[in-house]
Amino acid sequence: MTGLFTSPIWPLHWLALPVFLPVFSAALLILLHRRRIRLQRIVSGSSVAVLLAVVVALLVSGAGNQHLVYPMGDWPAPFGIVWVYDRLAGLMLLLTAGLAAISFIYTVATDEDRRGPHFHALFQAQLFGLNGAFLTGDVFNLFVFFEVLLLASYGLMLHGGGARRSRAGLHYMVINLIGSTLFLFAVGALYGVLGTLNIADLAQKLGQAPVQDYGIIAAASLLLFVVFAIKAAAFPLYLWLPATYAETSAPVAALFAIMTKVGLYAMLRVHGTLFDAHTAPAAFVNLISPWQIWLGILTLVMATLGVLAAQNLRRQVAYLILASVGTLMIALGMRTEAALSAALYYWIHTTVLSAGFFLLADMIRRGRTNGDDWASAPPITRMVLIGSLFFVYALAMSGLPPLTGFVGKILILSAALDQPLRTPIFATILITSLLAVIALARSGTRLFYRVDQPVTGMPPAAGPNRLGWIAVMSPILIAVLMVIAANPLSSWLDQTSAQINATPDYIHAVLNPPTMNADVLAFPAHPEHAATPTGAHQ
Repeated sequence: MTGLFTSPIWPLHWLALPVFLPVFSAALLILLHRRRIRLQRIVSGSSVAVLLAVVVALLVSGAGNQHLVYPMGDWPAPFGIVWVYDRLAGLMLLLTAGLAAISFIYTVATDEDRRGPHFHALFQAQLFGLNGAFLTGDVFNLFVFFEVLLLASYGLMLHGGGARRSRAGLHYMVINLIGSTLFLFAVGALYGVLGTLNIADLAQKLGQAPVQDYGIIAAASLLLFVVFAIKAAAFPLYLWLPATYAETSAPVAALFAIMTKVGLYAMLRVHGTLFDAHTAPAAFVNLISPWQIWLGILTLVMATLGVLAAQNLRRQVAYLILASVGTLMIALGMRTEAALSAALYYWIHTTVLSAGFFLLADMIRRGRTNGDDWASAPPITRMVLIGSLFFVYALAMSGLPPLTGFVGKILILSAALDQPLRTPIFATILITSLLAVIALARSGTRLFYRVDQPVTGMPPAAGPNRLGWIAVMSPILIAVLMVIAANPLSSWLDQTSAQINATPDYIHAVLNPPTMNADVLAFPAHPEHAATPTGAHQ
C-alpha cells in the first residue's frame, strides 16, 4: 500500500487523532467557558474542521484497505488497549465528522449554543465518545466509550432546559443506565469464561472453548445483543427515542442521528466477528441473525405506525429514524456480503438525510406561529423553497425514486431474494414504504397547503440566515452525489463488505500488529486469507 499515510510524515500515531483531538478540545473549551461565545465557536469549529479533514484524508488515501492497528503504549493485543482502523471504521468516522460539521453550522446559525453553558465542550465530548466507539478493538473499552458519549448526550439533550425536555431526558437516561448495567453483566460473564475482552482474541478463544461453556457464552452474547438493541432503539425498547429526539434542540438531534448507528455498529463489529462462519463453532454461527431479522421487521412496523400517528414533524422524523433502524437490522441479519453492502449504502443515506430533515423541521417550526404541529397557520417566509426542500426530503426518506432511499431499499430487497424469510422482508419493506409516503404526503399538505390568511399588522417571522440554508441543503447535495456516483460508491461498499466478512484477516491483524516505530502502516494479511480489495494500493 502506497500513498500519503505510508510515508514517515504520517506515522501510525496519527490514527489516534480522531479520538484525542475532541477530548483535548473539550478540555480547552471547559477552560474557556467564561469567555465570549465567539472564541468557543472558533475553537470548536476549528476542531471539527480538522477532524473532518483528517478522516477524509484517511479514507481517500486508502489507509483502511487493510486493518491498521494502533496499540496504546505499544502494548500488544490482547494485553493492551488497541484501536483498529479499517474501511468500516473510516466510514463511521466520516459520517460522524460530517454530521458534526452540519450540526455545528446550524448551531451557529440559530445561536443555540447561547442557551446554556458548556454546549461546545459537551459537543466535543460527544465526538470523543463516538469516535472511540468506532475505533476500539476491545469490548470493555466499547463500554467505556458508550458511557462517555451517553454522558455527553445527557448534557446536550437537556441543553436549554424546559419541562418537556427534562422529562424526555429522564426517560432517556433511565433506559440507557439499565442498558449499561446489563452491558457490565455481559462483559463480566464473557471475561470469566474466555479470559479476555479483546474482540479478536474473543473470537479466537471462542473457537477453543469447551462445549460445557457454550451456554454461558451464548447467554452473555444474547445479553450483549439486548444492550446493543437498546442503544439502537430496536423493538421493544425503542420508546425513549421519539421523545428524546423530538424535544431536544435541532442541532443536537441532527448529531444524534448517528447515535442509533452506534448500537448497530457494535452488533456488526462484535457479533459479526465472534460468530463468523470462518472462525466460530457451528453452534454460534446463527445465534444472533434470526433475532436481528425479526426484531428489524417488528421495529420497522412499529416505527411506521409512529410515523402515521405523529402529531408534529419533529416526532415524525424521529420515528423515521426508528424505521431506518428496523430496515438496517433486517439487512444486517441476512449475513451476506450483498446484504451488508446494501445496508452500508442505506446506512449513509439515512444518517445524513435524517440529520438534515431534523434541521428542516426546526426551520419550519421557527417560521410558523403553531410550530411544526399539524394545525393550520399563516404562510411562512420563503414557503415555496422550504416546501420544495420538504418534498425532496420526503421523497428520500420514504424510499421513492430517484433519491438514495429508493436505491438503498432496492439493494436490500435484491439481497433478500435468496433469503428464506424473503416474503416477510419484502412485504414489510414495501408496505411500510407506502405508508411512509402517505404519512409524509399528509404532513406536507397540512404544513404547506392548509394555511390561514396572514394576520394583519403581524410581521412575518424572520427567515433562516445563510448558514442555516447551508446546513439544511448540504444533506440533499450529499444524497444527489450518492445517486450520481451510485456505481463507484456501491463498488467501494462491496469491497468494504468483503473486508468486514474477512474475519480471519481481522483477527490476524489485531493479534499480530506491526511495531509502533514502523514507518509503513500496511502489514501482510493472514497468508491463508489474503485478499486485496479491488482498487487497493499495492
